[in-house]
Amino acid sequence: MAPASPARMPPAERGALRIADRVIAKIAAQAAGEALTGAPGADLVPDDARPHATVSVRKDTARLRLALELGYPNDIGSICRGVRRHVTGRVEALTGMAVPEVAVEVERLHSSASRSKDEARVQ
Repeated sequence: MAPASPARMPPAERGALRIADRVIAKIAAQAAGEALTGAPGADLVPDDARPHATVSVRKDTARLRLALELGYPNDIGSICRGVRRHVTGRVEALTGMAVPEVAVEVERLHSSASRSKDEARVQ
């Protein structure tokens, strides 16, 4: 009897795909950047202040930690909820993994007042 073609083999017999943790972290950081692009105060954050992500993976579950810089004053809680929701959706859609936890850490706030002081010093 000839071996079954790959299309007819049960999934368990075809093997498994493992996505590297660093790839999942890059997907999460990119998704966070997408979510922040239209966020209030995004114009106050320097272009080089990109979100950073770390990930912990067990089986088909990814737990994420994001580090962000945000514009201030704004509704920080609302912005973080939007980022969390967007990142969860993108990572789940692109990797097929469950994402039960996305911890968001705000590393720095950028205000128009601090930007004005920085610009005044340069002159």
